[in-house]
Amino acid sequence: MATAPAPRTRDRFEELLGPGRVIDHPLERRLYARDGSIAQGECGLVVLPETTAEVVACVRLAAELGLPVVPRGSGTGLCGGAVPLDGALVMSVARMTRIVEIDPAVPCARVEPGVLNLDLSTAVRHLGLHYAPDPSSQGACSIGGNVATNAGGPHCLASGVTAQHVLGMEIVLADGEVLRLGGTAPDPPGYDLRGFVVGGEGTLGVVTEVTVRLSRTPPAVRTMLLDFPTVRAAGEAVGGIVAAGVIPAAMEMMDRLMTVAVEEFVHAGLPVDAAAILLVEVDGTPAEVAANAEVVERVAREAGARGVRAAADEAERALLWKARKSAFGAVARIAPNYYLHDCVVPRTRLVEILERIEAIAAEHDLVIMNVFHAGDGNLHPLIAFDRRDAAQVARVHAAGAAIIEACVAAGGVLSGEHGIGLEKRDFMPLTFSDVDLAAQACARDAFDPTGRMNPAKVLPVGSRCGELVLDAGALPAGTWL
Repeated sequence: MATAPAPRTRDRFEELLGPGRVIDHPLERRLYARDGSIAQGECGLVVLPETTAEVVACVRLAAELGLPVVPRGSGTGLCGGAVPLDGALVMSVARMTRIVEIDPAVPCARVEPGVLNLDLSTAVRHLGLHYAPDPSSQGACSIGGNVATNAGGPHCLASGVTAQHVLGMEIVLADGEVLRLGGTAPDPPGYDLRGFVVGGEGTLGVVTEVTVRLSRTPPAVRTMLLDFPTVRAAGEAVGGIVAAGVIPAAMEMMDRLMTVAVEEFVHAGLPVDAAAILLVEVDGTPAEVAANAEVVERVAREAGARGVRAAADEAERALLWKARKSAFGAVARIAPNYYLHDCVVPRTRLVEILERIEAIAAEHDLVIMNVFHAGDGNLHPLIAFDRRDAAQVARVHAAGAAIIEACVAAGGVLSGEHGIGLEKRDFMPLTFSDVDLAAQACARDAFDPTGRMNPAKVLPVGSRCGELVLDAGALPAGTWL
């Protein structure tokens, strides 16, 4: 735990926000020192602004005091992106929860960053609209956090991830300047910086408002549960469905270990003797749904599917999705902690990588389960473990590194939707050259030349423009650089 913040520092922020919106209690700071990952940080003060003007005031005061700032949404991130280090100031936007405007004509919504993902879709459901990105944590994660990590979800296979649904945003930079990027116009003037800020993980500023695209809710949908005798057969079905010209709204896979854990937790009638199951959803007009569902079933049976079960009604569909989205929680039946990865590999390499992950689990004597977005190759190997066992924790980290290296070697990338944060920062050189990393650091510096916004995240040490890493005493005293 970091040294307690000086009372005068707390008082200065309370003068801006009022009592009750500056947290300095040691227990609460300990809670804010973590997010949904396994990383542990050191939290200084926590401030809870409710308006853009308050964010500006807090950022300016932090600059005056030389404090690093870590923006935070709901804290459900899985890569350590919202974990503060060295007593940094945590700026939580959890109280910025207004849906400012809904425009059904575009259709779009202008929202504050603390709005929960599921709350937005619920708010526009009566208009026949929804917000497409749907992370498994959509009942708890915020739109601001989704923007920070470029979040996805099961239904992003056909619709795309957060970057494809952000039209514009307002962001407060490290010096308090407020920028508006993008908008609802088809081609806003100037450079399109939205794509740089989405996935910026709070290293560029504090996002205080987001304009998101809303999607029309399709008139028909069919959800199918397919079970397979081997993982290879399920993997072949995934590739075969896409090759047949069908892009489902969602195509999710679970291996047997995960299926058993989920079934014991949710009781959705999942086939626990299957080596792997696929949850496939197609949507569109009734005719499109019928035609695509027929293709999915034919390809699945040709690949060796033992059974194809279509949800009979909305209640059964909801139960199947509850099973899928409860997977992470179900792991608690096996071990008290889990370490979740997020690499992406080409669909054609899915089976090969799953077999490699199974071998890694055996090599490190660990339980690794798989539940993932099979349609876009976004793996989520989930390592179950007990944090109290130091030797086991060491094996978990070693296995995690081996999984990342195997995925990259197979032509994959480090993250599909969780971000880089602390977790994969030091693996960035696996996919980016020194020149690539330096270019990213220069772009980051254009937004935050002080390096105070969420420092030590995303880019490894040595990436920043003009940054030198020298051993103590490497240069004679008085040397000019």
